Formats: sequence, C-alpha cells, structure tokens
Amino acid sequence: MNRIFGKKKPEAPPVNISDVGGKVDARVTDLDMKIEKLDQELRKYREQMKKTRGPAVNSIKQRAMQTLKRKKMFEAQRDKLQAQSFNIEQAAFAIDTSRDTINTVAAMKSAAVQLKAETQKIDISELEDVQDDMADLMEDMNEIQELMGRSYGIGDEIDEDELEAELEGLEEEWAEEETLGEDAEQAPSYLAPAQHQELPAVPSGSLDSSRNARATDEFGLPVASYST
Repeated sequence: MNRIFGKKKPEAPPVNISDVGGKVDARVTDLDMKIEKLDQELRKYREQMKKTRGPAVNSIKQRAMQTLKRKKMFEAQRDKLQAQSFNIEQAAFAIDTSRDTINTVAAMKSAAVQLKAETQKIDISELEDVQDDMADLMEDMNEIQELMGRSYGIGDEIDEDELEAELEGLEEEWAEEETLGEDAEQAPSYLAPAQHQELPAVPSGSLDSSRNARATDEFGLPVASYST
C-alpha cells in the first residue's frame, strides 16, 4: 500500500513562538555587531581623509561611501527584524495571557463546585434557630445582670444638698486631722538643741612671783605659813 499511495509524511511539530523570537533577536544582535564594525571603518576613513591630500582623497571617499551604503542596508534589515521581534513578543504575551485566563477560569469553576458542596452541609433554618436562641440567651443574661445589680436598703430619693453639706463637713474634719497630725510630729521643747553659750576668756598676763612664791623646806615641800 505504501508503494501505491506513498507513505504519509510525518506532521511537522508546532512552531514554538519563543524559539522564533529567540532566533529573530539573535539576528538583530548580529546586525548590530556588523553595524558597529562599519562605524569603526567609517571613523578610520574620516581620519585618513583629514591627513591625505590630492587624488588619494577621492579613493578613500569612495570606500567610505560603499561602507556607509552597507551600513544603511544593515540598519534597514535590523529595523525590520526589530519590528518582527516586537510583534512576536506581543503574540507571545497574548498567548500567555490567554493561558492564564483559562487556568483562572478552571480554578474558579473548581472553587465554585467545592463551595457549593460545602454550603450544602449548612442548614439555613438551623442556623436561624441558633441565632434566635443566642439572642434570647443574651436578653436573659442582661435581665440577670440587672437583677444582680439592684441595691438594697438605700433609698432612691436622696437629697443632693444634704450630701454636699455632709461632704463639706467631712472635708473640715479631714483638715483638722491633718493639722493635729502635723503638730504631733513636731519635737518637744526639751528635745530641742541647747543654745551655744560662749565661755569666759582665759586671763592673760603673768602672776606676781613674789606673791605666789611659797617657802619650801629642805625636802622641797611647802612650809605652812602662820599668820599672827
């Protein structure tokens, strides 16, 4: 059968847009290198024309013109390839965006199924009953707190003027107690430090030796004097 109808050619693999974009970018880079090399040649020709005089200048000028023509051609090719690269990048971005959108939609569908399954486990009427029971319990607790907070043995009607007068009396008593406390803390008079008194000055001068001298015996002892 293959001899009669021929063998079916294998299908070519789908083109990967990322690979195509990489090849285009590589060609753009190669053209940039060629353009840079031609720029260097043009600078060299310009320096030569500055230093050369006579008919040789025309020869250098012709070579410079050819180099410039090649540069313009490469620049035109580079611009076209850059435009192609931009279009490829846009297409790749659109493909990635569509894939992300598909994944997002699939995730949302799966989440919706799971959420529906979980919500079916919740009984709405039972939830409403629980909420009503909680509201009733809270009202009961508030009533209990009010009952527990009642006061006994204290009249509700109390004259505020009497309270103010009693408060003023208490303040006067407190002031008197503070005054008495300060007096009690003071030290008694007998514990007060004594005042400093100056002692009399020592008399100056020497005593009369004839008046103070007394007779002594042979042993050096004073001899008693007898007055007549």
